[in-house]
Amino acid sequence: MTHTLATLDTPAAIVSLPRVQHNIARMQARADALGVRLRPHVKTTKCAQVVAAQRAAGAQGITVSTLKEAEQFFAQGITDILYAVAMAQHRLPQALALRQRGCALQILTDSMEGARAIAEFGRAQGHAFDVLVEIDTDGHRSGIAPDDALLLEVAGTLHGAGMRLLGVLTHAGSSYALDDPVALAALAEQERAGCVRAAERLRAAGLPCPVVSVGSTPTALEAAALPSVTELRAGVYVFFDLVMRNVGVCRDDELALSVLTTVIGHQADKGWAIVDAGWMAMSRDRGTARQSRDYGYGQVCTVDGAPIAGYLLSGANQEHGIVSHAEGSDPAIATRFPVGTRLRIWPNHACATGAQFPAYQALAQDGSITTWERFHGW
Repeated sequence: MTHTLATLDTPAAIVSLPRVQHNIARMQARADALGVRLRPHVKTTKCAQVVAAQRAAGAQGITVSTLKEAEQFFAQGITDILYAVAMAQHRLPQALALRQRGCALQILTDSMEGARAIAEFGRAQGHAFDVLVEIDTDGHRSGIAPDDALLLEVAGTLHGAGMRLLGVLTHAGSSYALDDPVALAALAEQERAGCVRAAERLRAAGLPCPVVSVGSTPTALEAAALPSVTELRAGVYVFFDLVMRNVGVCRDDELALSVLTTVIGHQADKGWAIVDAGWMAMSRDRGTARQSRDYGYGQVCTVDGAPIAGYLLSGANQEHGIVSHAEGSDPAIATRFPVGTRLRIWPNHACATGAQFPAYQALAQDGSITTWERFHGW
C-alpha cells in the first residue's frame, strides 16, 4: 500500500528528502571548502539510504557509536569505519571478528587501562589493531588533555606493542551549549588547536600520527579554517533539530525530521489537545530546556510541516502528548485542533527521537512516501 501523510499510521518519523539532500550537500561543501575529508557520524540516522547519499556526495568513511552499527554498515559494503567510543575490553573479540572479515575498523582509547587491554589482546591474537587516542579539548566528556603526559604513555604503549597508532581524535561537545557564531568559531579553533597540539607532541616523540580528526556539527559549520586537520566528523546535520536551531547553525527550513501525530482528545479547560505521540515517540530528551528557548518536547507544526507559532508539545506521558500554547491556556484549542487533526512535531534531539522508531517515512517533494529501515542495537 502506498501511503501519504493522511494515511500513515501515527506516530511516525517523517524525513523530508529535499531537506536531507540539502543538508548533506551543505556539510559536504563545508568540508570541501575547509580542505578536509568528511567522515560523517551515522549514529543520528543509522540508515543505509542516508549513508549512501552522504557517500555519493563525497563523504569518505563513516563514524559509528556502536559495534552493531559497524556490523550492519559493513554488511552494506562499507569497510572504512571508525568506532568513536572508548573500546571496552569485552568488545575486543567483536572488533577483531569484524577486522578479520575485511572491515578496516578503527578503534579508540583514552586510558592506560584501555591501551593495555588492546595491546595485550592484540598480541595474544597476533593482530595489530588500528587505534586512535581521544583528546579532550573542551572538558566536555572524555579524552586526554593535549599536554597531559598520559598522552605519550598511552600512545607509546600501543605503538610499542605493535598496534597501528593512527592518530588523535576530539569532539567539542560543549558547542551544543553555545548560540553565538563568534563563540562557536572560537571553540572550533580551540578544538582544532588542541587536537593538532596533541598530534605534534606524538610526532615529536617519534610516534606516528597520520590522522587528526575533529568535529561536531556546530564547530564544523562555524570553523574558519582547519590547518593540520585531516578529517571532519559531524552527524546530526543530516536532520538537524531544535537544539541545533537554538545553537544557531540551522534554519527552520533545514529541520528534516518530524514526528507525525494525531489529535485523539482534549482537556479544553486546561487548554490541552491530546495527541498520540508521547515520550515513546519523541523521547524524554529536553535538551532545549537548558537553552535560550525551551520547546518543551517539541515544536508543533501543521501536517504540511509549517510551525504553528506558540504551540508546543508541553508534556509527554508514555503514549500521550500534550499540545498547548506556551503563553497560556487556549480556550478554543478543541476548535483549533479537532480530534483527528494530523500534526507534525519537530524534536529537540534528532538522535534520540529517531531511536524511538524502527523506520523512517521518507517524504519526497511530490508527497510520495518510502519506508527506510533504521538499524538498532549494540
